Amino acid sequence: MGSSKIAPEINNAAALAALLADVAERRDRHAFARLYRHFAPRVKGYVMRLGTDPAAAEDLAQDVMMTVWRRAEQFDGKKASLSTWIFTIARNRRIDVLRRERRPEIDPNDPMLVREPNAPADQEIDTAKRHRTLREAVTTLPAEQAELLRVAYFEDQSHSKIAERFGLPLGTVKSRLRLALAKLRPALEESE
Repeated sequence: MGSSKIAPEINNAAALAALLADVAERRDRHAFARLYRHFAPRVKGYVMRLGTDPAAAEDLAQDVMMTVWRRAEQFDGKKASLSTWIFTIARNRRIDVLRRERRPEIDPNDPMLVREPNAPADQEIDTAKRHRTLREAVTTLPAEQAELLRVAYFEDQSHSKIAERFGLPLGTVKSRLRLALAKLRPALEESE
């Protein structure tokens, strides 16, 4: 592409096919440059008419033309014209892009998908002991305190919702929960 002259427009299908043959047989960069200048703007315009934005259309046209470079030897003039082959590649690439946009690739490092590492065995044993101690301590509470504690901490209900649910004054709910926690504290401190 050392010439500063712009190559004349190629309007002959046979001349275009000959350029592709040069690319396929000899990896002729000059022939490919002429094909590129001829087809890239047309491919870009084609995919833009199909609804692709200009920047994405430019990328798609470059991708299509790189496919033409890599697969030039696969072109069969008996099956289709060169322009039909290239525009079919463009249509298929556009479909691939649309599919990827609708179903984006899953990022395996997404925090929602990464499992928390397992705790060391001794830490899991300690946690299991604390849970067992807590369950046993809860069984020693009066039934109404145990029930309020369960609803507050395991159902994550606010004190006002608990009061409404059980038909109790808000102060009563708070005091029963405070008493329950005070009774549990010594058992939990022992397990630490």
